[in-house]
Amino acid sequence: MAKILSDKDSKEQSEVTLLKDSQWSVIDGELCRVIDFVPWGLFKNGEVLALNKTTPYASVHLECKKLPGIKITGFIYHKMDFTHLWMAFKERTIKQGEEVLIIWSKRHYKNIFYKIFSAFMPKLWVMVCPKGAFELETNPGYRPELNGEARWNGSKPITDWKPEVMI
Repeated sequence: MAKILSDKDSKEQSEVTLLKDSQWSVIDGELCRVIDFVPWGLFKNGEVLALNKTTPYASVHLECKKLPGIKITGFIYHKMDFTHLWMAFKERTIKQGEEVLIIWSKRHYKNIFYKIFSAFMPKLWVMVCPKGAFELETNPGYRPELNGEARWNGSKPITDWKPEVMI
């Protein structure tokens, strides 16, 4: 399992594992593209079922501009975060011409109460967007002919799942 070290060390790594909040915090507020969703639990009859109390519900493989060229694997431990990913990938399914983007955050809660209890709160905003939305949002030089509303329409979520505790 790789771990996050200093900025210099993380640039030299080819693989990063995000297990705990302290590791996920490296990409807090960053838009990331989900390359793969690997469920370990199930969503059945409206209920989340886990293998056991210590196993994560799922893992995700991510691409983030903040960590270019690094294979990122994040583990999902919150039921709501898992449910939202399940809804995007398994219930709705991703169609050709779409991609799933996420933002992991502990900084975007609505009030101080949620921030104090952030260890128990969901942290993922899951979005299904048109393919290319990740590049439009993270690379200002990508498709420079798209400006203003046209650029927004090219990247805005088709559907999304945002925890109610987040702004």
